[in-house]
Amino acid sequence: MKLKITALPGDGIGPEVVREAIKVLRVVADKFNHEVEIGEHAIGGNAVEAFGSPLPEATIAACLSSKAVLLGAVGGPQYDKNPRGLKPEDGLLGLRKALQAFANLRPVIVYDELIEASPLKADIVKGCDLLIVRELLGGLYFATPRGFDEENGQWTRGFNTMSYDVAEIERIAHVAFKAAEKRRGLVASVDKANVLETSQLWRQVVERVAKDYPHIKLEHILVDNCAMQLVREPRRFDVILTENMFGDILSDEAAVISGSIGMLASASLGGPVGLYEPIHGSAPDIAGQGKANPLGTIASVALMLRYSFELEAEAHAVEKAIDAALAEGLRTADLAAGGAYISTTQMGDAVCEGITGKWSTATE
Repeated sequence: MKLKITALPGDGIGPEVVREAIKVLRVVADKFNHEVEIGEHAIGGNAVEAFGSPLPEATIAACLSSKAVLLGAVGGPQYDKNPRGLKPEDGLLGLRKALQAFANLRPVIVYDELIEASPLKADIVKGCDLLIVRELLGGLYFATPRGFDEENGQWTRGFNTMSYDVAEIERIAHVAFKAAEKRRGLVASVDKANVLETSQLWRQVVERVAKDYPHIKLEHILVDNCAMQLVREPRRFDVILTENMFGDILSDEAAVISGSIGMLASASLGGPVGLYEPIHGSAPDIAGQGKANPLGTIASVALMLRYSFELEAEAHAVEKAIDAALAEGLRTADLAAGGAYISTTQMGDAVCEGITGKWSTATE
């Protein structure tokens, strides 16, 4: 099979972690006799500097002509004062919209080898395995009107709109329920229905969709309670269904449970081209130092193989190789708790060695 991919390294540590993920992808392709075609394009702050846009037309065209997109990270403090339309994050939001990627899947898995890295007690996090299904194209991040009121050249008011229609809620709810069918059969739908009209509609529509899945257990949970329960009893959750902003916040919280935000992957699906990225940011403070954890990006490659190319054996090989590297005691700086650690490149090499068979558990 030909794996046609567009790589968007982005800003900060993005190029470092994408480089390792691509290295792993090529090793997988060689092992399983696939052809890989990868084109690299600009996005985010580097695209603003080079092309005057955080999402150049050439980048959009390349992504739409691929089967999957691998993204590193965007952003940096030097761009914080850029006007709307020239912020790196505008490129990311625009890319999601261009790819029609309305469903973001964020698996949160606590590896036994990393239990000590979690800030929570071992008996709370051991065995935690949940999936956050986040709506990605609606809510406060996309709805209008938005902007500022000005007086004498000064902002006097800022405003955003939280808005969802029935169709947007229905389609993401179906994704969550179908995911639960392949897991433990539990869906926790997150809202703020005691305050927000959008959440009241959300709850009503989710209940209606749930009737198509009578074998799935549905729970409604307020977002503040969900945030508390994630650190109090994370194993109670199977699939968490949530709107855009709530999902953004909750998934970062859940990432810390796993020991490091650098561990978690994501897949953004819905259109003909899937978007795959780690959930961490650009971490400019460690960029270029070889300290970045590439495992979230490498795990995103596993999701890419599974969802965009339907190559389950290949995806499993990547995931088992990550397991094997961790089982060997290999840690990047974020996981080392002040102890010895290996570089970004060395961790990528270790996963590649797991795929080719150095670590026996990688091929079980």
